[in-house]
Amino acid sequence: ISQVPLDSEARSDLIETARGEAERLNRLVGNLLDMTRLESGALKVNLEPSDIQDVIGTAILHMADELRNHSIKANIPDNLPLISIDFVLIEQVFINLLDNAAKYSEAGKPIEISACISDSVVEVDVADRGIGIPPEDLTRVFDKFYRVHRSDGASGTGLGLSICKGIIEVHGGKIWAQNRPGGGTIISVQLPLNDKVAKSLER
Repeated sequence: ISQVPLDSEARSDLIETARGEAERLNRLVGNLLDMTRLESGALKVNLEPSDIQDVIGTAILHMADELRNHSIKANIPDNLPLISIDFVLIEQVFINLLDNAAKYSEAGKPIEISACISDSVVEVDVADRGIGIPPEDLTRVFDKFYRVHRSDGASGTGLGLSICKGIIEVHGGKIWAQNRPGGGTIISVQLPLNDKVAKSLER
């Protein structure tokens, strides 16, 4: 079999493509395992006082390649209290939300993340400027394997938001989607500041 010599730029492109595909496959396998654990009740939650700003920052760093064509605008107060969460699991929630925001938004469109305290919960909003979600699909997007039909052919497994919902509910929180005025989607996450977390895990 004859081999076509590749220059250094072509080799770098191939390596980068292979690395990107490997990371996507790794996320897919991770999502499948998380869904299996959620459904079987075997998901272990290790609660510890955590800074939600650190969780979001770590998720952004993890998704640096996928977010390279989008500007990230974060509005997260420095004085938010620590909350009792599983850092790794909540990081996975924001990785999935950022992945969705990047996947369903055009290159160059900003992704905005904001956080605040409201009624004894920390609320975090991840907002994009994509094409939005049909009103009838706003609740169904959290169903397992459910995917909104996209004319642009964007790929997905329909697991990401379902896993987010499962993880947030295990923490005693809530997650929902809404269409954004002016175009786009906002995914909102609420996590309790008090002992609702411990009580939810005892059920």
